[in-house]
Amino acid sequence: MLVAASVCPCPPLLVPDLAAGAAPELDRARAACSDALGVLAAARPDRLVVVGPADRHGRGPHPEGAPGSFRGFGVDLDVRLGRDTGTAVGRPLPDALAVAAWLLARAGWSGAPIEGLGVGEPLEAERCIQMGREIAAGAERVALLVMGDASACRTLKAPGYLDERAAPFDAEIARALGAADVAALKALDTELAYELKASGRAHWQVLAGAAEDADLSGALLYEDAPYGVGYLVATWS
Repeated sequence: MLVAASVCPCPPLLVPDLAAGAAPELDRARAACSDALGVLAAARPDRLVVVGPADRHGRGPHPEGAPGSFRGFGVDLDVRLGRDTGTAVGRPLPDALAVAAWLLARAGWSGAPIEGLGVGEPLEAERCIQMGREIAAGAERVALLVMGDASACRTLKAPGYLDERAAPFDAEIARALGAADVAALKALDTELAYELKASGRAHWQVLAGAAEDADLSGALLYEDAPYGVGYLVATWS
């Protein structure tokens, strides 16, 4: 049973060590992410599932204690997903889940056990929705931390250059997340999301599947595109 969810963006620049002089530009986003994690903690779940983008090497489950690193970005910084279990935990976290691990550590998460799930952006909508249903199945109180960005085509200097469809697409995502509109998230245009380089589409649809039978209200805490990429923070509780 899904009892709460938070949606956060996943750019490594959320970690101030990586952002250097640009760190203040995302201070509001970091503060909103902290507030969103507070909503998860207040729900007192039995289990926290962190879902985020992953390439083929990072897809699938990642147990609590799984290691992540930002060394590939030139910063000597390592993280773990939740508690250090003291045992070998296999594959490193994909970047999005490493950002989530950093956010959780920054918030001092000490609540429910954590597990990670890396999901490839091309995954079909129905499979994403079914994955969400499976996460929420049963009597266990589950919370979701959903990592992902909106379009990457908001400005001329954006990673995907300027696309006039990007702003309306992001606005609808923001509306749906703020309203906890499960039907709208299920109906997202997969092809358009791909063309606009939105890394969060699959993961928002996992959330939609998990929330089908939940009676949750949404709140949009942050919406901006400081680097031409749509960053959104929302809570469902």
